[in-house]
Amino acid sequence: MYNIEISSRTLHFLHPAGTSRGVYTTRKSFYLTLSDSERPGTTGTGECATLPDLSCDAMPDRQYEQKLCTFCDGFCRTGRIDTDAMRPYPSMLFGLETAKAQLEAKGSINFFNTPFGRGEEGITINGLVWMGTFDEMYRRLEEKLRAGFRCVKLKIGAIDFEKELDLIRHIRQSFTRKQVELRVDANGGFTPEEALQRLEQLAQYGIHSIEQPIRQHQWTEMARLCAGSPLPIALDEELIGVNNPMEKTRLLDTIRPQYIVLKPSLHGGMAGTREWIRLARERNIGSWITSALESNIGLNAIAQLTADVYGPHISLPQGLGTGQLFADNIPMPLETRGDQLWISHQAKGC
Repeated sequence: MYNIEISSRTLHFLHPAGTSRGVYTTRKSFYLTLSDSERPGTTGTGECATLPDLSCDAMPDRQYEQKLCTFCDGFCRTGRIDTDAMRPYPSMLFGLETAKAQLEAKGSINFFNTPFGRGEEGITINGLVWMGTFDEMYRRLEEKLRAGFRCVKLKIGAIDFEKELDLIRHIRQSFTRKQVELRVDANGGFTPEEALQRLEQLAQYGIHSIEQPIRQHQWTEMARLCAGSPLPIALDEELIGVNNPMEKTRLLDTIRPQYIVLKPSLHGGMAGTREWIRLARERNIGSWITSALESNIGLNAIAQLTADVYGPHISLPQGLGTGQLFADNIPMPLETRGDQLWISHQAKGC
């Protein structure tokens, strides 16, 4: 017999996290602790968390918890996750999938028995530089490079674009493309009218790709950009709320991006992420997986999924470097070594 306990926790950022949508200082998550009377002493824990202005299943806390209880009660009755019913609620689906995966792994954090999960290899990740002043962003970039990162993502679109371009120009004067791969994320900060010109300006500096240059739900304009941009475009926010396979197919076939960036708690949980990747591969569209500011509970689940879906020796840096953002994160045996995320040696038997 299954039982799920629901709790919540608010995490605090060490430093304000700025995007073109605003600044995050705290992050609230709900946690599911799943147990089974036939497996005494073994539990699985999953994290359910939304981003207020972004998630398709964001709602007031009380309403969210009530909906989550409904899905948890259904699972406890049937022992089955109703993935189709939960498609519109990806953060809840992700948390329930995580709790179930850990329970089935006998409580281990190595959900899928991968080399990463066994602590035998790391996953290469990018460093993340949040928006700020020119001096703040350059200082943060230098910190990432000193820590060993060779791929860095810059959040842009909040300060004056010319100043952001000056920062990128200054970076390229100091570091070659071989020394540091630059990704930029506009979080929809450009207008359709100005986007192509700005992409042409950015392309001069050997940028790997840009995420979501214009706001989502502008498929015609985004398709035009993807066809004409000198800079590869990765869709992120565009995928939010696109939950059924037919609509996913229509989006990819209409826009034809170079990459998609997948956040399981935003883009369909584990099942939805696997579905997106399968559809993208069929169309020769690249992808990588990132966290969405989860605690270490969610981050570990995303890393385990990443290791399983892409296999060993992942070469494309993933966006899993968010574990050090919080002052009061939940302890987990995750550690960053240079530009890789590892399960610590002490946890190899977990």
